[in-house]
Amino acid sequence: MDRPNWAPGDIDLERPSVARVYDCWLGGAHNFAADRAVAQKTLAAMPGLRGVVLNHRAFLRRAVRYLLGQGVRQFLDLGSGIPTVGNVHEIAQHADPEARVVYVDVDPVAVAHSRSLLDGNGRVGVLQADIRDFEDVLTSPEVDKHLDLDEPVAVLMIALLHFVSDKEDPWAVVGGYRDRLAPGSFLALSQAGYEGDEEPADSREARKIYDTRVAPTTLRDQAQLTRLFDGFSLVEPGVVRVPAWRPESPDDPDAAGKRFPGFAALGRKA
Repeated sequence: MDRPNWAPGDIDLERPSVARVYDCWLGGAHNFAADRAVAQKTLAAMPGLRGVVLNHRAFLRRAVRYLLGQGVRQFLDLGSGIPTVGNVHEIAQHADPEARVVYVDVDPVAVAHSRSLLDGNGRVGVLQADIRDFEDVLTSPEVDKHLDLDEPVAVLMIALLHFVSDKEDPWAVVGGYRDRLAPGSFLALSQAGYEGDEEPADSREARKIYDTRVAPTTLRDQAQLTRLFDGFSLVEPGVVRVPAWRPESPDDPDAAGKRFPGFAALGRKA
């Protein structure tokens, strides 16, 4: 397989990655044949999966706009993936050119492409790191240069924590970031999950493929997601299905999100 000029030389083109499969689902071009094969196979098993992914992205945009309305001008986007149109810095800097963003991802393609795309934007940093290593992230040169942790910061964890197992303690990971945030900071989070035994067969089949070929995932219910906001005051409407978090239109047919496979919320640190 020919290596594209945007792909770092030390990555395995035959091994799918979380960020690149996600890019496939979003219709992006920075992925390899191995990523596309998994993306297509999971979509065949669960035809509604692309709509699920797009709903998480739409929640990100709504959350950033809400945060801008609350006066937030600093964003730490964890597990940011490969930048696409309508990413955090575009939304934030459209509202305020002085807004600052740090993108963090473990995938070298996501990081390399982010750095190339954002070259010349002095108010945006890109860090290659595992988000579970919160101390390394928060003390990194990129965060030190671009964010003032003594002022409010919005931490974004969009479609991310289902890749952190219960054994890896996502509650401790979130707490590690929370404890370093100034009062008035926010956490925006979305997570794959269902209530009880409501997961349908197509979702189970798609997850089986994905967990085997890409990375294991952990579904969480509304109560488990609520625990992740310990130390934060939930913004209305609280923890709800992803499409139901402050939909752009009350007439949106997806706004109720009755059995949507994931939850979202936003909380403020007092």
